Amino acid sequence: MSRSIDYGNLMHEAMRGLIRKVLLDIADRGLPGSHHFFITFDTSHPDAELADWLSDRYPSEMTVVMQHWYDNLEVTDDGFKITLNFGDAPEPLYIPYDAIRTFVDPSVEFGLRFEQQETDEAEGGKDSDTLPQIDESELEVAEAPARDAEIVSLDSFRK
Repeated sequence: MSRSIDYGNLMHEAMRGLIRKVLLDIADRGLPGSHHFFITFDTSHPDAELADWLSDRYPSEMTVVMQHWYDNLEVTDDGFKITLNFGDAPEPLYIPYDAIRTFVDPSVEFGLRFEQQETDEAEGGKDSDTLPQIDESELEVAEAPARDAEIVSLDSFRK
């Protein structure tokens, strides 16, 4: 039996770790500037917690906005709790990182998309051929300009 590196799951874990670090910072210091988040998650995830009327209205997925008003943000290793306002009705939510499908901060054109991995019921495992997708149109990556090598004389530093 040969083993292979499961890059898809490793990428998902790293991207969810990034979300956790961002939320930890927000919990400590609040949202800076014009930053805000659109978070789409699987409402049918077994560990997701939301009001019955919300899960009835959004049986498969829902997008929440974390911007001007939110309360009780608690970040854990597996997910986060937050109270959001739905039509002047504050509702507590628990969103596991595994339930997140997209995480977008439009103020800086940053976004992560988690492709859904189909389970192979015959083998009882995840399809490791499905790689996470990052929508590059939502990301902006700064690249260092290419430079020619420079020769620097160390004579001026000698005593």
